[in-house]
Amino acid sequence: MDKYELCCVGHITLDKVVTPKSVVHMPGGTSFYVSHAIRHLHENSYSLVTAIAASERAVVDDLQEKGVHVTMLPSASSVYFENIYGENRNYRTQRVLAKADPFTVEQLSHVEARIFHLGALLSDDFSPEVVKYLASKSLVSIDSQGYLREVHDTHVHATNWKAKTELLPYVHFLKANEHEMEVLTGYADVPSAAKQLGAWGVKEVLITLGSMGSVLYDGVSFYRIPAWQPRQIVDATGCGDTYMAGYLYQRAKGADMETAGRFAAALSTLKIERSGPAQATNEDVACCMRTCEQRLPEL
Repeated sequence: MDKYELCCVGHITLDKVVTPKSVVHMPGGTSFYVSHAIRHLHENSYSLVTAIAASERAVVDDLQEKGVHVTMLPSASSVYFENIYGENRNYRTQRVLAKADPFTVEQLSHVEARIFHLGALLSDDFSPEVVKYLASKSLVSIDSQGYLREVHDTHVHATNWKAKTELLPYVHFLKANEHEMEVLTGYADVPSAAKQLGAWGVKEVLITLGSMGSVLYDGVSFYRIPAWQPRQIVDATGCGDTYMAGYLYQRAKGADMETAGRFAAALSTLKIERSGPAQATNEDVACCMRTCEQRLPEL
């Protein structure tokens, strides 16, 4: 059985992205954006586990043709998201028009990786049993956004993560933006929110602040990560997923937190400059960090 450095588990979605300038239909979801970002970084020790309806098989076929190892699980339907952006690309309105089947321990029992990144799109994608099982054999990474999404009549509403104090001790990496951190912790300032997440058991806390940069916390020290300014703003969908792809890619390679955060932020900048997933190489990221203006977040 192959053991990968990094495995992303999550649904590939059908996305409708609405901006003031366009309406675009495309595949999406954490697993889609992470997989495409990683493949351009020439990382061979990566695997994707996803669950989609048979009608979307072509998306998986395309990833496999491009060299991504994919385990496709059956699902009665695929997740269908509608993302609506206004002039401020840091905010969006979402609707969920269809849901996919959740992942189970049995489905993941034969998958081996050093880091599992759980790309939850909705709060019931991964049961507590799945998180605990994966944590028993690997490091677990979670993007909190999916756990804070509750669907009422297709509309996505922010909600608290009911099992957070039970599950966060099993989570090594946790990402939240400034709104998600406040919902999770009750704190609106980054240091207090990060410390609370650390107190609940998270080993590496990643707080993303959009165009303001990001802040990392390891239980002892804070690391302020700049945001590099894009040359043009085209599409912010998948930016957070791209950040996690860059961060986990670097951490799996042995980079320290600050180096990984800076790489992740620059990779996200390059993603914003185009529609669809990131297609940046390591060389592109290095060029961005050398040439683009940067903004350092306040603490």
